Amino acid sequence: MAKTIFITGASRGFGRIWAEAFLQRGDNVVAAVRTPETLTELTKEFSSNLLVLKLDVTDKKASFEAIETAKTHFGRIDVLINNAGYGHIGSVEELNEQDVRTQFETNVLGSLWTIQAVVPIMRQQKSGHIIQLSSALGLNTVSLMGLYSASKFAVEGLTETLAGEVSGFGIKVTILEPGGFSTDFFGTNSLALSESIPAYDGIRKDFYELASEQDSGNPAATANALLTLVDSENPPLRLLLGKTVYPWVKYTYEERLKTWESWQDVSVAAHG
Repeated sequence: MAKTIFITGASRGFGRIWAEAFLQRGDNVVAAVRTPETLTELTKEFSSNLLVLKLDVTDKKASFEAIETAKTHFGRIDVLINNAGYGHIGSVEELNEQDVRTQFETNVLGSLWTIQAVVPIMRQQKSGHIIQLSSALGLNTVSLMGLYSASKFAVEGLTETLAGEVSGFGIKVTILEPGGFSTDFFGTNSLALSESIPAYDGIRKDFYELASEQDSGNPAATANALLTLVDSENPPLRLLLGKTVYPWVKYTYEERLKTWESWQDVSVAAHG
């Protein structure tokens, strides 16, 4: 049975790949994008089951209207995929106020508005699946990506809490944790840069060298993972994407547990 999938940021990268995968197997797709013209050819090919909507996810009113338009058009919304977002490179010292506000308005509030708009629809349906794009950097950190990680850590906390709140309504929730993939994440449309302070030039050089050497995954290979996820009767709260994420996360949490255990006497004594 065909599902109706609402995807934000569907004009390129993961969003475009996933939208095409759903369309090709016969699902209905609502592609919410800033520039609808980027999907003109796709609209011609899938005129009956693709609805393209212009949306800036930071606009709460527009987000609610887009969700309602999608529901009216297709009759229901089975899956919401919050994919829209961008990265930011800059040390914590280099961040200015506008950097922080813009990053959080897009990556965090942009997801929150569509979630708030779709939950009442899914509650009424007694079914639905909310899929939130986070990142391996929502579980780990690297130098110069602190603001991006902060936004994804916020998304993690918000989405995990949501999962517990809506499970009784038949709504499933999954957080996607991709590692490095050969998308346009480091392109001009997906990345912002802070004004640099020379003291961090060495860290910056190491960062770009590491980024260029990483074993990046093929983004097209994630399509089958998404199809499997939305068809699952019991989807996971978190799904790691790519082969590099699990060993990194495993190491991070093992080190945290070691530290917490070594400080356990101090922690317990603080209880009083």
